[in-house]
Amino acid sequence: MAIAEFKEALHLLRRMPLLWVPGLIGGLSAAVLWILLNLSGTFFAGRLLIVSGLLLLLFTTGLLLIIRNNGGDLRALVGGGIRYYFPVLLPQLVIIFAILVVFVLIIVTFTLTGSTPDPALMVILTFCIMIPCLVLTLFFDTAAVFEERKVFDSIHRSIGLVTTHFSEVIAFIVVSIAVTLGIVFCLMVVWEAFLYDKLEPITRYTEAQLQAFTPEQLVAIIGPDGMWITAVIVFLAGFLLIPILYSYKACFFKKLAGSTVVIQQQMSGEYDSKGRWYKY
Repeated sequence: MAIAEFKEALHLLRRMPLLWVPGLIGGLSAAVLWILLNLSGTFFAGRLLIVSGLLLLLFTTGLLLIIRNNGGDLRALVGGGIRYYFPVLLPQLVIIFAILVVFVLIIVTFTLTGSTPDPALMVILTFCIMIPCLVLTLFFDTAAVFEERKVFDSIHRSIGLVTTHFSEVIAFIVVSIAVTLGIVFCLMVVWEAFLYDKLEPITRYTEAQLQAFTPEQLVAIIGPDGMWITAVIVFLAGFLLIPILYSYKACFFKKLAGSTVVIQQQMSGEYDSKGRWYKY
């Protein structure tokens, strides 16, 4: 099932080049963030990260609408992103807030018991909390756009789909991870090929030097030319991954939603002489 939807997503990307626009925006944003981080530090990069994330949400939401309508132009992409912007943003904020509340409760519990949380334990708890939450709410945005559901209803719809089709969702996640790793690996090979002369001395480092090696040292080794090459690689990663994964997610959601039977309780009642409905 997961492979068929992935092929469908690739077919949509070939048939509708407009779907690559969110990748273009996301790739440019990621590349600019990388350059700004190296030139100006985290102060401006952190603020640009929030702005670029909100901007990218506009275009990815529009992408979902284009796939829902099976076509459209740039105006429809932007208009759909504006129309469904808050129905997608608000559930995302609710999910983030819920996760933060859980972490605060855990920290408060440790504080009240007088014990200091172990860093390794906190890492394990982070994965144990975030992964189930992210998996269960994976399709909240597609539910908001494809079925025009409200904030909590879109989250509830996602949880219902995941629990009903758990094995299919796991297959979808596995395929998505495999595609992501494959693209990243290919881009890393290209990156290393361009920067081989600069990176080659690292192969002669001792184990102690490798353990003490920091990202700042890597940036210093690759130099300005390496920074721009890395920016191009980062752009390509965003340009490829965002449209592919979002299109795949939309096609997969359509399949899940189409195979889910929604049971509605029929209302019994009658009309009076004036045409008013009275429910029993």
